Amino acid sequence: MKLILQFSTTAGTFYIGQSSDGRYHPIYNDESLGSYAHAWQATEDLAMNATFSASHAQTRKLLDTSKLGIPESPHDWSKLSD
Repeated sequence: MKLILQFSTTAGTFYIGQSSDGRYHPIYNDESLGSYAHAWQATEDLAMNATFSASHAQTRKLLDTSKLGIPESPHDWSKLSD
């Protein structure tokens, strides 16, 4: 999995990764939260709390990603260098 985008929140850093089959994955705490055909689908679902459930890295409490200020557009995320 190649990490291509990142966004930092109070709960930690979220990533968008691209797997060898070309699909995009929202990632938190080294866990894939879904698989999408387009990066914008992954960021949009993460921003709306519509991915697989994620637990806070330290507290283990269930996160509501819609309350973390995650932008819907991948253009608003930081690109990771190759």
